[in-house]
Amino acid sequence: MAKEEKKPLHAGAVEIDEALRVYYPETDERALKKLKVWQSLKFGLLMHWAPSSQWGIVESWSLCSEDEDWCKRNIEDYCEYKRLYENLITTFNPVKFNPEKWADAAADAGMKYFIFTTKHHDGFCMYDSNYTDYKITGERCPFRNHPKANITKALFDSFRQRNFMIGAYFSKPDWHSDYYWWRRFATPDRNVNYDIGKYPDRWNKFVEFTHNQIMELMTDYGSIDILWLDGCWVRSYTEEELAAERKKANFNIYRIQNQDIKMPLLAKKAREKQPGLIIVDRAVPGPYQNYLTPENQIPENTLPYPWETCMPITPSWSYEPGLKYKSSREIIHLLIDIVSKGGNLLLNIAPTPEGDWEPEAYERLKDIGKWMKINGEAIYDSEPVFPYKQNQLSYTRNKSNFYAFYRIKENENILPAEINIEIPEIIGDPVITYIDNDSILKYKRDGQKITIEIPEELRSVKKDQFTFTMKIRN
Repeated sequence: MAKEEKKPLHAGAVEIDEALRVYYPETDERALKKLKVWQSLKFGLLMHWAPSSQWGIVESWSLCSEDEDWCKRNIEDYCEYKRLYENLITTFNPVKFNPEKWADAAADAGMKYFIFTTKHHDGFCMYDSNYTDYKITGERCPFRNHPKANITKALFDSFRQRNFMIGAYFSKPDWHSDYYWWRRFATPDRNVNYDIGKYPDRWNKFVEFTHNQIMELMTDYGSIDILWLDGCWVRSYTEEELAAERKKANFNIYRIQNQDIKMPLLAKKAREKQPGLIIVDRAVPGPYQNYLTPENQIPENTLPYPWETCMPITPSWSYEPGLKYKSSREIIHLLIDIVSKGGNLLLNIAPTPEGDWEPEAYERLKDIGKWMKINGEAIYDSEPVFPYKQNQLSYTRNKSNFYAFYRIKENENILPAEINIEIPEIIGDPVITYIDNDSILKYKRDGQKITIEIPEELRSVKKDQFTFTMKIRN
């Protein structure tokens, strides 16, 4: 399969119409207050990073025996492959790790919140967990003696100092834990590999292990704003839901069963440690999915509840050398499209095994930052406004101002002489300005249709000009 067609890392993500069909409003007042703040931030950073970056492969999924392209291995012997994969801990030494550099680059780009993979499905902890030695500070890891060996803590501290909201990504399944993938049995798919009904004590030990690890993050890593849980197949099912899941499962999925992780108790304990914590139990409809996370997808229309599109800057969530980066234009246009429909963009950047980003990542963030310094008022704390999007136009509003983004195409050298906008909420005779320099734009009005004249001196598209943004003061 070509790189551009690769299945996203969070395999198991459901189709957008299914993932977005149900939302359970939060009732915790402190969480609601924090959720409102989060919705105003609009632009965040996600990072997937683990020892597997040394191989330049998709994180975790090659350990899974499902016969999918994103689970492929470069050797035939599965047992030998798993041994070599888990042995990557002995050579993972990202000595170029500089959390301040990343936090500065993200802040300059206009990002406002940060979510980090503290543990992915392979079970490797990028923090100093007391419940496993399969971790960045483990005895077998050469990075353990580095002053910032506890990578999660160093990152959270650096981003928090720059006023970012902080989120902990945590995988509910753990393919390294003997309580989840029991060594007694083979591992046919992503699910727990034994009968929970037959071995309830073992499952309860896994639940306890999971709660203990999450409580470490909630206790020892400063203020945490978001708990971002992945692995939607680890959840409580009714018998009816199990039957429905089994009907739609493909030939790769064998062990669908009720994997009750005791979310009500987990949420209660987590919020006792972190009052107002936003909890995102991804793709599990229920009260612990405070906002929805369509993956690599953007809804056609605005949604009536909090949501975030998570998307990698390359075709892969993990570091893979040689992949094509999304252009600065593409990322900015994606951000505009998402924000104009009321969502947030969580952009993933994967570090190299040495502990840095590739130059392209810094270049993209620098371009986005320049654009955000001028256009940020139309992005942050904004709301969608009907009709949200028309051809090359997208709309937002902030307080009494409306904004119209004309998204300039890659090979578009001359702007049109006139741009037509239609926002029913604009009444009377507004003042319309070009946001770059506040120059007043002339217009004609015919009912709801406003035809804006673009002066000759503004029609030539400058290098790295991604939008022509108009501010409408009602």
